[in-house]
Order: sequence, then C-alpha cells, then structure tokens
Amino acid sequence: MSYGILLVDDDSRFRKEFVESFDEYSFVEAASGEEAIKALRLPNQVDLVVLDVMMPGERGTQTLKRIKKEFPRLPVIMLTGFSTKDVAIEALKGNADDYLEKPFNIEKTKSLLKKFLIEKKGGFDIDASDLKGKVEKVKEYILKNSDKKVTLEDAAKIIFFSPKYLSRAFSEIVGKGFNDFKLAAKIEKSKELLLNTGYSVEQVSEKLGYLNSESFIRIFKKNVKMTPAVFRKKKKKKI
Repeated sequence: MSYGILLVDDDSRFRKEFVESFDEYSFVEAASGEEAIKALRLPNQVDLVVLDVMMPGERGTQTLKRIKKEFPRLPVIMLTGFSTKDVAIEALKGNADDYLEKPFNIEKTKSLLKKFLIEKKGGFDIDASDLKGKVEKVKEYILKNSDKKVTLEDAAKIIFFSPKYLSRAFSEIVGKGFNDFKLAAKIEKSKELLLNTGYSVEQVSEKLGYLNSESFIRIFKKNVKMTPAVFRKKKKKKI
C-alpha cells in the first residue's frame, strides 16, 4: 500500500533530503502554508502532513489550525528546530498529533511516520499474536481495577498504544468495545459482591466507584433487568 505525505517546509534542501530518506512514500511538497492548503484541496492522496513550525509569512501553527479546521481527520506532525521546540510542544496542546526535531533521526522518524500512516488506514502494525497479548493485558487491567475509574487513555499507556489504536484493536479482538467490556466487568464484580458478601447495595456501589447508589441501581437494572436487591434475593433463594 502506497502512502502519501505532504511535506511543508520553505527549505528546499531539507525537503530534498527528507524525501530521499523515505522513498517508500509518495510525497507532495509545499514551501509555505498557503501552498500546503492549495495542495490539500487538489485530488492528491495525502494521508499525513509534516509541517515546519517556522516559515516565512504564515507560521506553521497558523497553518496547522487551518488544516485541522478544513481537514480534521488528517494527522499533522510538526517539524521543529532546537530554538522552536517550545512552539511545537505548544502546538501539541492544540491540534498537532506529534512533532519531530531537526536534524531528524531517520529511524525515529520512520517509526513515527509508520505509526500515523498505519493508524489512518485502519491497520495494525504488529504481529497478530502480539496484538492479542496486548489486548489481553488490557482486559486483565480492567478486571483488576473494576472498582476504579479506568479510561481508554490509561489503558493505552500501559501497552504503549495510542487510545485510538487500542480502541480499534480491542473491538476487533474482543468483539465488543472498550467501554462495553469495562461496564460488563463492573456488573460481574457487583454480582459477585452482592452474592458473596454482606455489603449493602450502597456499600457495593461505593466499592465499585459509583458516585451514588442511585446511579449504580439504574445501571445494574438496565443491564440485568432487575435491581441489585431483587437479584440478590432471587439468587440467594436458589442457593
């Protein structure tokens, strides 16, 4: 599969060096923010933008805002020199997806480009068994922390995935979304506590990290089709 990259930098020598270093990709080049926007509006296949922070006229951060407004799903990596690193980091707080430092390290850059291009195309750049192992690790993490507020971002950090990458992998391998699995784990834990402890419904709610027992009862009833108290009573009768 051929990927297209829009390289935006006013230094033609840098562009030449960058393009030659990653000849496995197709490049569209632009020397300014205005040229970049024009290029993106043409019927080119652009999967990723590599954008210099400092250029004559419109700054890279301004161009970034324009790109994200008009092409919100297009990933953008900012290019920065030593003196402009703070600007690139600031751009990350806005809409940039990552940044690269000049002079660029070929292996590091190759890895970063591959990461964003694979994600955008919806593939998985990892062996199937390794991917399954990573997802299993996340499942274990969810189950062990069913009494805590576990976010997709937290889980992604554990296996060094981006949240978006993990979300897609989790759904494909487990057969249900991250949040659905997390909720199911919480429900199962609540059933266990209701049947095997003397905790009140309020205490079970608290143990599982719900804001209040009303929320717990509502969610439990929606998923189990009966309230926690009724569930406990019915199951206890069968024992």
